[in-house]
Amino acid sequence: MKLPGYDGKYIQTGVQILKNIQEDIKSGKFKQVYLLYGEEAYLKQQYKRNLVKALNPDDDTMNFARYEGKGIDIRELISLFDTMPFFADRRTVLLEDTGFFKNKCEELADYMKNLPDYLYLVFCESEVDKRSRMYKAVKACGSIGEFKQQDEKTLMRWAAGILGKNGRKITQRDVELLLSMTGTDMGNLRMELEKLISYTEGREVVTAADIQAVCTTQTTNKIFDMVRAVTEKNQKRALDLYYDLLTLREPPMRILFLLAKQFRQICLTKKLSQEGLSQTEIASKLGVPSFVVRNLASCARSYTVEELENAVRDFVDAEEAVKTGTLGDVLSVELLIVKYSSARTKSA
Repeated sequence: MKLPGYDGKYIQTGVQILKNIQEDIKSGKFKQVYLLYGEEAYLKQQYKRNLVKALNPDDDTMNFARYEGKGIDIRELISLFDTMPFFADRRTVLLEDTGFFKNKCEELADYMKNLPDYLYLVFCESEVDKRSRMYKAVKACGSIGEFKQQDEKTLMRWAAGILGKNGRKITQRDVELLLSMTGTDMGNLRMELEKLISYTEGREVVTAADIQAVCTTQTTNKIFDMVRAVTEKNQKRALDLYYDLLTLREPPMRILFLLAKQFRQICLTKKLSQEGLSQTEIASKLGVPSFVVRNLASCARSYTVEELENAVRDFVDAEEAVKTGTLGDVLSVELLIVKYSSARTKSA
């Protein structure tokens, strides 16, 4: 069974474990426990839905239960586990974001050693501690799938694959543009692809103009647009973008934080580049896609390393000034934008 919305050959993480889960779904021969975890929520949710649907194909509400959150009563849970299914061979329980794999959960870990043969559990978690007893218990009796954020090349192939299945073509440069606007979250990217497919109905090629016309730019990418305007000394555009963010009710302190983060990355890119590292190596060190490093390197050309280091210090000082009440939050960001987008202003 292929999951809706993606072609498995484009997905690199999870490797054999995820293939094993797909095989279990296809064959109908299930492990008694599955743990799905990681930060790639879209892919994780797809596997969760398909597992639950396969384990409970008739939508049997009598023999299916779902628990969510960290306040679950363990004894009540075990009592449910011990309850035989009603006129069925299987009882399925879905447990989401329980925290069982981060906090001590001794009673449940002990219970996992001898599960009733009718019981099937699916855990779906954001974070786990691989040293925990619960993790080790699931590893011993079930199957674990980790869903990491996908890298740039994988996402580009995935996006192009979805467009291809819908009769669309797109260049590598335009896929990079799409990712630069939407970010690397697969759920968000999938929604933007659906918009593009609808917008280009009757046409074969998706263009940069199409992407710019219909795709929503994420806040972090709007911040980068503002940073680019600053580094290009386009003060009017930089301030216009800042006021747009304020109109969208983006908190000035969050804008300040993201500006500081971007300038730190620009500074690091400049330093690492001068040390002789390639863009791929820099991307690996910063934990960002290669196309982001290309943009950072472009911005870095406007400044010396010393200027960038001073800029980072200025952002830290501005944050402190706001916290102590010396300067208003809106004004503090505005002053920094003006300072670093001026024709050739060196930091003090």
